[in-house]
Amino acid sequence: MAALDSKQYIIAYLNQQPFGIDIKYIDNIIVLQGITRVPKAQAYFKGVINLRGEIVPVMSLRGRLELPESEYTSKARIIIVRPEPQSAPVGIIVDEVKEVITLEADAIEKMNYDESDIKGSFSTGVGKYGSELINLLNIPAIIADKGSNELV
Repeated sequence: MAALDSKQYIIAYLNQQPFGIDIKYIDNIIVLQGITRVPKAQAYFKGVINLRGEIVPVMSLRGRLELPESEYTSKARIIIVRPEPQSAPVGIIVDEVKEVITLEADAIEKMNYDESDIKGSFSTGVGKYGSELINLLNIPAIIADKGSNELV
């Protein structure tokens, strides 16, 4: 059992860079599958999938973070997240999912950012895990549409 001052994160990779996603947001991790495009959606929004009868919007995490897009490999996964326990699920595409780690509170450096910097709010901090620095993602901010509090 993890200590009260620690959190568990799934480590996902984008362009060989590690990103941490708090496991409290993760509903499921699935293999990349066919995505149905939706016209006039944001560039990072890839479309929708049918997940056990539920229509789930899917976004490219690379696109949302404004990282360069490239071809997905067989290691690519869709992480199904729920920003709030009762909210609708959203899929985020990552290059690879590696492991679950536990970070103690003193291994997390909180980020300070300008409130008007939308992309700055995408990170809650940086975790130190061994010799690696892991960008810890703010899932509710990433899922929220730019300039509004609406979910994708």
